[in-house]
Amino acid sequence: MTTLLYLFLLVNFIAFIVIGYDKYSAVKNKKRISEKALLTWVALGGTIGSSLAMSVFRHKTSKTSYLWKFSGIVVLQILIVFGLFYFDMLTL
Repeated sequence: MTTLLYLFLLVNFIAFIVIGYDKYSAVKNKKRISEKALLTWVALGGTIGSSLAMSVFRHKTSKTSYLWKFSGIVVLQILIVFGLFYFDMLTL
């Protein structure tokens, strides 16, 4: 279980750094990280790190299409977690 916790923390840390680096790249007019790559980190479990980075760096907060995709991933993750707990409770 501790391995999963460390993996979760690592993925969220990387997601935070990636969003921060993309913001830095945007400000400096350098090569950007694709939205697909950013959303991949969200889908891998970096939702909290990405949300925190979006808030701290004020990045991707006004891009509606990105926010819809981000929100869709979050809703899907919530449904998966709820489903896992619900079916686990049924087997008890």
